[in-house]
Amino acid sequence: MSSENPDIRVLIVDETQAGVRLDKMLASAIDDFSRARLQALITALSVSVNGKPQPVARYKVKEGDEITVLIPPPEDATPIPQDICLDIYYEDDDLLVVNKQAGLVVHPAVGNQDGTLVNALLYHCGDSLSGIGGVRRPGIVHRLDKDTSGLMVVAKNDAAHQSLSAQFAAHGRDGVLERAYRAIVWGVLGRPSGTVSTQLGRHPHSRLKMAVLKEGGRHAVTHWTRKEGFKDAKGLVVANEVECVLETGRTHQIRVHLAHIGHPLLGDMVYGSGFKASAKNLPPKGQSALANFNRQALHAYKLGFKHPQTDKKMVFEADLPDDLNSLINSLKS
Repeated sequence: MSSENPDIRVLIVDETQAGVRLDKMLASAIDDFSRARLQALITALSVSVNGKPQPVARYKVKEGDEITVLIPPPEDATPIPQDICLDIYYEDDDLLVVNKQAGLVVHPAVGNQDGTLVNALLYHCGDSLSGIGGVRRPGIVHRLDKDTSGLMVVAKNDAAHQSLSAQFAAHGRDGVLERAYRAIVWGVLGRPSGTVSTQLGRHPHSRLKMAVLKEGGRHAVTHWTRKEGFKDAKGLVVANEVECVLETGRTHQIRVHLAHIGHPLLGDMVYGSGFKASAKNLPPKGQSALANFNRQALHAYKLGFKHPQTDKKMVFEADLPDDLNSLINSLKS
């Protein structure tokens, strides 16, 4: 067992979450844990409501409730290979490019000790990944949120890991790395394009969230371009598809930046919960599709980098997954 201190996370229930089951509310707010793991923590009396342990997962939270989650330190275990399907776009002796499905956690952590992309990579690549990037994150040079789909590059040897890590550290300032996303956001975008440049850091009142900070944090820049508007029955735009290009790569960057300018992602219950009532403005098919869309509407569709051995520029694009395509089609009807 690790000697690290327990991870304590505190959330305050807002009006949009009131009346929701405790386990469901936690699952929507903590994207690095499975719902089953959170239910186990509740049963183990590791979740308190207003200072008192709450052992019942179906407990309905109330506005203003203070939820405290005590997460034990992780075990120092080596991830095991698991036969999990991978959508591989490219592979050679140095790297592979995968199109990660939504719902797949990138690497093992507290709450997700297996069933991750790393477990799948170890099965696919065998011993070649051992030790590259650390025991828990072999081959990983960047990550996507659990519920964000899209392209990732993975290193298969130390030289490739060092080269790719350096490219991601430069965040594209040298013109080499390219990362672009497609997203569906709430509201009317008043301009065809724009740039969000802020400091990002942990939310001052919730360790589960990132936030725009006036002081401290890390500089983050997101460029966005409006692509298509989706209208309600009266012909008014209620949502937009946008393309986002990253100049930096911070945790939850796109989600926080778009929420900061008043246009959170559809389906994002962490940063867009205040727009929950906006669903009623969607066309009927759109309302139904969104109700069954259990993630943020974000897809990493484009990834470009320089090959660590050949120096050749490589650019990959991944079509939208079926769930996001269906959501878009329903918003058009």
